[in-house]
Amino acid sequence: MQWLNTVVDELLAKHPEGDIVVSSGVSPSGTYHLGTLREVLTAEVVLREVQRRGRTARHLHIVDDLDVFRKVPVDVPAEFDQYLGRPLCDVPAPDGSERSYADYYLNDLLEAADKLGLQMEVVRMHQRYREGFMVPVIERALEHVDDIRRILREVSGRELEDTWSPVQVIEDGRLKNRRFLAIDTNARTINYEAADGQTKTADYEHGEVKLSWRIDWPARWSLLHVMAEPFGRDHATKGGSYDTGIRIVREVFDAEAPLPLPYNFINRVGETKKMSKSAGDVVTAAQLLHVMPAELVWFFILRFAPDKLLFFGEGETLLRLFDEFAELLAKPDKTAQDEQLLELCLQGVAAPTVSNVPFSHLVESYQAALHDADKTLTIIGRTEHADTAVQQANTIRRELSFIDAWLEHWAPDELKFSLRTEADPAAFSEQECKFFALLAARIADAPDDADGSWFHDAIYACKDEAELQPRDMFQALYRLLIGKTSGPRAGWFLSMLPRVWLLTQLRAVGR
Repeated sequence: MQWLNTVVDELLAKHPEGDIVVSSGVSPSGTYHLGTLREVLTAEVVLREVQRRGRTARHLHIVDDLDVFRKVPVDVPAEFDQYLGRPLCDVPAPDGSERSYADYYLNDLLEAADKLGLQMEVVRMHQRYREGFMVPVIERALEHVDDIRRILREVSGRELEDTWSPVQVIEDGRLKNRRFLAIDTNARTINYEAADGQTKTADYEHGEVKLSWRIDWPARWSLLHVMAEPFGRDHATKGGSYDTGIRIVREVFDAEAPLPLPYNFINRVGETKKMSKSAGDVVTAAQLLHVMPAELVWFFILRFAPDKLLFFGEGETLLRLFDEFAELLAKPDKTAQDEQLLELCLQGVAAPTVSNVPFSHLVESYQAALHDADKTLTIIGRTEHADTAVQQANTIRRELSFIDAWLEHWAPDELKFSLRTEADPAAFSEQECKFFALLAARIADAPDDADGSWFHDAIYACKDEAELQPRDMFQALYRLLIGKTSGPRAGWFLSMLPRVWLLTQLRAVGR
């Protein structure tokens, strides 16, 4: 957590009194996803660490719902192209409800925020523009058009056309780039040149005028007194929007830029591109929190500095994540940074949801117990995790609810199985049937507390008489028990299965 400590040290030194104001911002143009959460949680954890040190802080989440609707996402009906060019707050919701397109997608983040225990305050930009909050910065920007033009040229190297304007206007319900002609601060209107060359008027006090992105960003810094803000690394490139924002906020709005917290993207495992709202290739916030407890989402985001590229996968990556968090919880000699990370991840969590039983062990036990939590605990009680099953029974039950959702929605096919209810002797060779009969005879005499090692030895003891190689014996067992050629560790797997059911299956084909 060194990156976080460095950031908070600097913020507290620079602002020794009053609230520390941190901001995040997202355009509700599509589904809020894991990449979106990285920005939001990075801002929120700064707030948490400031509060941990005894200072007050605020996290303002800016909803850019006056942004233009530029592209129809793949999960939205194609006929929504009729709304292209409109502000997101004025586009209808894809589900046909009375709320707006922006509200439809923002709702996902608000539900996730509640589950994650976020303290963020939501700022709707369409409201701020339409209630006159942005009037001072709009006027100031239009008074300094030449200065803004010069800054953009000097910092980004862009040569702007004579018709360029720092504002957009809403004309016939759509945002348009139009040439600015004059401002009337008494009437709070501007004159601009329409596409047909005629002069038209727009009211900037009630949201008919919007600052262009590179000016809007530093303008809100000044109005909201933002002191730190995470943003995607694409905005942090040399000559990019943060660099131009520094100059504009100082030279036009007489304020200072916030401490920058650039973050890298989150890709799917095996992918080279970041998750895309419009392409629909995302892990949504709602999906994530259905399968992962809040503390694990925090852990995934916080255990590395924001500038590290992260990869997320619904299979092995998620399994490792559960186990790594469990290892950290159980670590006997935690460092100060370990303790800090856990405290920040667990803040607001009413009860732990990650046990010290390995995730893969829980997954296999739960499936062998036919998705019954009580039977799962009984199965685990016959393994090396018996003590944990007693001490953390309630935690395990909570974890199993997430495992159930994971098995339903995300688990790879190779990790899923169900016990077979029928056995067809004709599906097995003579040697395989002989092996089943031999194994059944041994298991019938097994002690009640036989563990995985006992069953492992029992399988191998049948090898010579059955005239089968170990690989063939294991494959035959898996085919008989779960209808696959591979599965959980065979000895351990047999030890946790209901003894009567196991003998019934073996004897049904054994001869």
